[in-house]
Amino acid sequence: MSDSKSRAGAMKFPLHIPFVEQLGLELHSMADGRAELRVDLKEGHLNSWEVAHGGVLMTMLDVAMAHAARSIHVSDRGMGPGVVTVEMKTSFMRPGEGELRAIAELLHSTATMAFCEGRVIGEDGKLCAHATATFKYLKALPGRDRSVKTLQRTEG
Repeated sequence: MSDSKSRAGAMKFPLHIPFVEQLGLELHSMADGRAELRVDLKEGHLNSWEVAHGGVLMTMLDVAMAHAARSIHVSDRGMGPGVVTVEMKTSFMRPGEGELRAIAELLHSTATMAFCEGRVIGEDGKLCAHATATFKYLKALPGRDRSVKTLQRTEG
């Protein structure tokens, strides 16, 4: 997402995440074990009921919680390790419409794991979805043919 497309208050994502950029998610805060993302729903985000697709809500929750988990390493060299989702449980309460906010918090962390909670709030201020997740901190990810994949940080 280019800065010219960002709305007021949006920050640059610290990592290059093509899928998140395609969805148009915006990072609005990331510090002290907390993170907030926002998206203004467009037609491509909708399901056949013309409300937010569950996959959009789950992605928002996953990304917000991952950023909450990483936020405690912001001052570390290279922002410290990355995270991968180990498990996630999501409950849907009501349809998401208009601008959605995903708010996440790091509940507990160890040297290798992070335990987080997140929620998606609709533009009416009501809870749309809630999730808990476990993340593993990783410095690199093993890829095909024993190659090592490193985090693709945002330049600048």
